[in-house]
Amino acid sequence: MVRIDSSRADVASLAFWWREWGTESMSQRNFTPRYFEIEQALRQRIEAAQPGDPLPSETELCEEFGVSRMTARAAMKELVREGLVRREPGRGSFVAQQLVHRHLSQLMSFSDEMRRRGMTPSSKVIDSGVRPASDLEARALEIPVGSEVVFLHRVRLADNTPMAVEFSVLQEKCSPILDEDLARGSLHAALGKLGFPPVSGRSSVTAAAIAGQDAKLLQLPRHTPMLIERRIISDDAGKPLEYTESRYVSERYRLEVEFVVAHPSIGE
Repeated sequence: MVRIDSSRADVASLAFWWREWGTESMSQRNFTPRYFEIEQALRQRIEAAQPGDPLPSETELCEEFGVSRMTARAAMKELVREGLVRREPGRGSFVAQQLVHRHLSQLMSFSDEMRRRGMTPSSKVIDSGVRPASDLEARALEIPVGSEVVFLHRVRLADNTPMAVEFSVLQEKCSPILDEDLARGSLHAALGKLGFPPVSGRSSVTAAAIAGQDAKLLQLPRHTPMLIERRIISDDAGKPLEYTESRYVSERYRLEVEFVVAHPSIGE
């Protein structure tokens, strides 16, 4: 309920409130803020658009929806925050490159994930071969330090856009994988074909700034934010099969987590 006083301040506040919420919404008993309505309308346009397509300016949104510049800016700001809109100073707002989502609760290869998103996966193999395991790799794979392992260094791409730099180390018994086409094919599919199907895994995610060779491989400036996922994949006997570190471009990739809320114990 809005209280109306005779003061100019209250009259001005009421006028702003009425303009931002709108008479039509009020008549339909819809109390959704106008900035949210604009945001949803823009989402629909973005879904039907292509990356790089221009979006209305704040002035155009004000005219189209009959709102203040502050309200139009609030709607656009949320879409920028979510990575759906890219702003270029002096040029305007554009549909951003679609973020690739992956649920951390699912074990799905990069290739399968990209195809599910309607994108074409590929890889650029930087280096591969067999070498002694480091201390970290030996612990992850539960093998003696210095044991031979298969290593694979790749750049993962979707529609020819670099998405991640990936370092994989596998048990030495997986060495026939080096004869497979890992530039166009899936590592996990190849492992399954060779009789080493990946079944389960666990991972951890941290953040860092891109540097050195990664910046060049991902075609990005140094210090660009990255998501770093380290995971251990096990076979059907529960034995570690693969240890991989994936360095994702945070502006192109999103990791999603599903969880169950843990309720506090009685008395806490």
